[in-house]
Amino acid sequence: MSGRRVVVTGIGMVTPLGVGVEENWRAACEGRSGAGPITRFDASDHACQIACEVADFRPEEFMDRKATRRMDRVQQMAVAAARMAVADAGLSDDELGAWAGATIATGNGGNESYEENFRALRERGPGRMSPLAVPSAIPSMAAGQVSMHLGLGGPLGVPITACASGTHAMGDAAESVRSGEVRVMLAGGTESGVTPFCMAALDATRALSRRNDDPTAASRPFDIDRDGFVAAEGAAILVLEDAEVAAARGAEPYCELAGYGASADAYHLTEPDPSLRGQVAAMREAMRTGGLDPEEIDYVNAHGTSTPTGDGVEVGAIRQALGDAHAARTAVSSTKSMHGHGMGAAGGFEAALTALAIRDGVIPPTINLDRLDPDCAGVDHVVGTSRRARVRAALSNSFGFGGHNAVIAMTEVER
Repeated sequence: MSGRRVVVTGIGMVTPLGVGVEENWRAACEGRSGAGPITRFDASDHACQIACEVADFRPEEFMDRKATRRMDRVQQMAVAAARMAVADAGLSDDELGAWAGATIATGNGGNESYEENFRALRERGPGRMSPLAVPSAIPSMAAGQVSMHLGLGGPLGVPITACASGTHAMGDAAESVRSGEVRVMLAGGTESGVTPFCMAALDATRALSRRNDDPTAASRPFDIDRDGFVAAEGAAILVLEDAEVAAARGAEPYCELAGYGASADAYHLTEPDPSLRGQVAAMREAMRTGGLDPEEIDYVNAHGTSTPTGDGVEVGAIRQALGDAHAARTAVSSTKSMHGHGMGAAGGFEAALTALAIRDGVIPPTINLDRLDPDCAGVDHVVGTSRRARVRAALSNSFGFGGHNAVIAMTEVER
């Protein structure tokens, strides 16, 4: 890809696997599930009663207690992840400011605030609406809060492309750095959709698992007995930096964000195109812009949601994009089997774990893959336990309702 090289110099994570990078990485490498019964509201009358919730998150550890009361949970998690990412990158205030921006995706924005305020409207009337109803609920405010808390004066973006949002954020942010518009971009996603309306609405699409009696085994990508995804909340933010600027200040990058591809299926509201065209196009574009041949891809962090239709289509697209011979020896895993489907935040979760896989030469597994669906065969599934292997180049896939496709290519810094 022409322009400046872009490297990942910091990561911040607030996910169902833990708060902090190393906590998340340890859980992923151990194959630990973050799923359990829903505790954030009474889900006893819901058909789906399970989710991957974030435990032990205390927003006041990352921002003023008064500020937390003016923010939805989706915003709190984004600010926390962004603060951790900047600290991890070792960036000072002087290195941010006008030189830095953010692209923070979400699928829905402040679900809890929206539902609470709508309930207040119905029960108490329009005169009792909170003046914070709009800023706590609108999807753009997570990015706004990040910019205000960290003093970012650069471009501010908010992709909303369903479950591809987080990866679109990574690609768009990388382009801002690559073009020279800014030196640093914070990029990723945040989501807090474990709420009555959001969970009921998702379940109405028949996309959610209803394995309520065994939550930790409910997310089972590529398994013949999969019945849907497990919804997740959380935030993951990566610091994307001009490689020359990072080198000049002595930063040690996790990896390079080398390529980005986006496409549309133009096919269906919720189902992926069985022709594979859109997904294949996005993967090929990520490789092309990253200067990569398919044979150079060592690992694919699959979208792999655990839905009956989606998983087989994605494996077919991987095989077509990489070629059957190379796909058969390319490691593939879906970390959603552990952290669940973070929707707008999913791309951030998975980009972070892919960067860590490149750093450490360890590929996190797909857990709960007990019986491989024949429709999902043809790639080298990393099953059950993590695998030691050098990852020179990897793809991270995200595909969303409405046919949104986004893929990033990440590589070792010294290629």
